Amino acid sequence: MNEKPFKIAIAGLGTVGAGVIKIFEENYPILKNAAGREIEIIAVSARDRNLSRGVDLSSYNWEQNPIKLAELTDVDLIVETIGGEGDPAKSLIEKAFLMKKHVVTANKALIAHHGHDLALLAEEVGVSLRFEASVAGGIPIIKALSESLAANKISRVLGVINGTCNYILTEMENREESFSTVFSEAEKLGYVEKNPALDVGGIDSAHKLAILSSIAFGSRINFNGIAIEGIENVSLADIKNAKSMGYRIKLLGLGRMTDKGLSQEIRPCLVPKNSSFGQLEGGINMVMVDGNFVEQATFVGPGAGSGPTASAVVADIIDIAKGNKTYPFGRSTESLAIHKRAEEDVKSAYYLRFSIADKPGVLAQIANVLGYHNISINRMRQTGHDGEVAPLLIVTHDTERSGLELALSEIKMLDICLAAPIAIRIEEV
Repeated sequence: MNEKPFKIAIAGLGTVGAGVIKIFEENYPILKNAAGREIEIIAVSARDRNLSRGVDLSSYNWEQNPIKLAELTDVDLIVETIGGEGDPAKSLIEKAFLMKKHVVTANKALIAHHGHDLALLAEEVGVSLRFEASVAGGIPIIKALSESLAANKISRVLGVINGTCNYILTEMENREESFSTVFSEAEKLGYVEKNPALDVGGIDSAHKLAILSSIAFGSRINFNGIAIEGIENVSLADIKNAKSMGYRIKLLGLGRMTDKGLSQEIRPCLVPKNSSFGQLEGGINMVMVDGNFVEQATFVGPGAGSGPTASAVVADIIDIAKGNKTYPFGRSTESLAIHKRAEEDVKSAYYLRFSIADKPGVLAQIANVLGYHNISINRMRQTGHDGEVAPLLIVTHDTERSGLELALSEIKMLDICLAAPIAIRIEEV
């Protein structure tokens, strides 16, 4: 056993930072045995010293300015759980590296936007940057991709990686409530970020997908290369229609390497009700990885929360305390490729919902536009005529997204179209 204690400081004492301290309080003998040495929390930092967090902070030095933690001479590692893609988190990590300190972070936004440069700096000065907790909470998906599946050529990463969206969609279906009703309740329960667009707008999922794609495909991280669509436009009618066809709606993150480049998307999709993804309830996350030798590996677990996320943070701390060195993105950061962004022309079937005028000839107009763009109709259904509005449901055969979007933009301009068409991809996972 290494006789020299490994000393850490924690910046940010929200649910994750406080959760790290709770693990130290309750499971310390396990941590010590796993690391083969003592691990000590030396100092902490947060905005409000007097806020009750359910943990005892009396034995730790307090620094009001988190940057000061990086300057402490007796600290080996900084835990960053402040959050946010910029400062003070970014400056703290940069300062820590310059002071030759390791960093563990749960900050997906920061890694998605600045991870490449931070990884280069960490490698240059010879310290570790770990961020297992930034994706899918308690699921060790980053370690799996960078270590356990390192012998594979990965072709696809597919996942439900935002628990809030999965909770909202699940509750809408189970209780037959509208998006606005369930969303409001989720806000009151504290499930939604202060900026709701991060969750329901798909941005949180995109941050995580950017990280997963980089590791899976040896690619320089590219958040701006992700096509993002949230769940705000998914209605209870869509959920009921999907259910009647044997599907459920999930917000999926999909990264795949194609002949045309790297395709990255966050989109609501219809998935078979009896599939692994279709059976996900509440805040559970799932990531599926296709590799040329492992074939398909699936990882399931809690995607957020104090305990699961803090558990991932502490696992990274233990790894570093043991002296295990790995590249942040699974391989030398300089070797990460710049992949061309692939156009979204992977063929899929789509569920389409139209609100059209209830009068003769409208079906022919819709079909003519779809046919002009080589979009073949698999099945069609009209329900709920009221003399003015005729809801129309269409399921297409496999088609390219680019052609579909052109067709829908033309249909939207027709005077018979009373609302913007809804298109949701069908993923036969």
